[in-house]
Amino acid sequence: MLRYLTAGESHGQALVVVVEGLPAGLEITVEQIQAEMARRRLGYGRGPRQKFEVDELTLLGGVRHGRTLGSPLAIEIKNTEWFRSDKWHAEMDPAPGETKDPLTQVRPGHADLAGMQKYGFTDARDVLERASARETAARVAAGAVAKALLAPLGVEIISHVVQMGGALVPSTALRPTPRQLGRVDESPVRCFDSESAGSMIAEIKAAAKDGDSLGGVVEVLGFGVPVGLGSHVHWDRKLDAALAQAVMSIQAVKGVEIGDGFDVAGRRGSVAHDPISWDADANEYRRGSTLAGGTEGGISTGELLVVRAAMKPLATLNVPTLETVDTATKESAVSFKERTDVTAVPAMGVVAETMVALVLAGEAQRKFGGDSMSEFLRNAEGFNATLP
Repeated sequence: MLRYLTAGESHGQALVVVVEGLPAGLEITVEQIQAEMARRRLGYGRGPRQKFEVDELTLLGGVRHGRTLGSPLAIEIKNTEWFRSDKWHAEMDPAPGETKDPLTQVRPGHADLAGMQKYGFTDARDVLERASARETAARVAAGAVAKALLAPLGVEIISHVVQMGGALVPSTALRPTPRQLGRVDESPVRCFDSESAGSMIAEIKAAAKDGDSLGGVVEVLGFGVPVGLGSHVHWDRKLDAALAQAVMSIQAVKGVEIGDGFDVAGRRGSVAHDPISWDADANEYRRGSTLAGGTEGGISTGELLVVRAAMKPLATLNVPTLETVDTATKESAVSFKERTDVTAVPAMGVVAETMVALVLAGEAQRKFGGDSMSEFLRNAEGFNATLP
């Protein structure tokens, strides 16, 4: 099985990700991973930190001559600002575990207070440094490897923004294909529908003027997903359940749906399911719509995979107004401002791609197995030969 673990803090020396379970012989380079990570920095409404938080990657283990060895893959992402970070250095006292100026004005909507209570901290920075969405850089690095594993199977995963604040893409609008991902990424808000993109930018400008923030919804599309990933036999083997958990784990995501999930709940059963037909020319079963989002009974159907993620507005505002309490004095206060964005929805789409890729890669490994890429692909081809 494919497993991964991230480590590191927002202002720390580096982020590290270890990916275990990759077959030997998968071609992977620093340049491939950096290309994916550069996409995470896209999006209108991002703050100035995107200009100086450079992602410097090093492959520490698991790769030789550009190919995986079958051993755990370790990736380091250095923080080029670490030596200049007063968050990490200047506040430290000689006494272990203490800081000169502990952060006690906890922020609503963040992990600050709950984390302090859970772990017994008196300084919110001990929580927020790890809870920060900066951690997703390590996830995207792992996801780039997962995408590389899925590519020989014909699987491609893309995302696009379908809602920004009150601006929505019409349900009748066309979805992008993998060939059109460049056009999506060129959009300031990573929206495929140009008219909707203009409305989204206007929403962001209005929120920025008020020092406020915006949330939104992204749609992740999985093309070429093979039949049979996941399983109906156990709750924790269901593909849609694994996807929901993985995408919900992204910082600030508060809702996930597969296909037309929430809208389907308001329809009658006669119009809430994908009709099945037999395509004699292609020698395969087809479904006439994507209402179920490419899964049935927790198993991939071979149709387009559709996953949507709803991101709440960022809780750190450029004009702090959220009421809180100082945990040291118990007096009322206004939440402090850490560097922030007006919105990170476009970037969240890239992270959501990552999480979908990691789930699909893990399920592909579970289904097809193999210690080498040749064995992995041979097993996949053998399974596909047994279908219709």
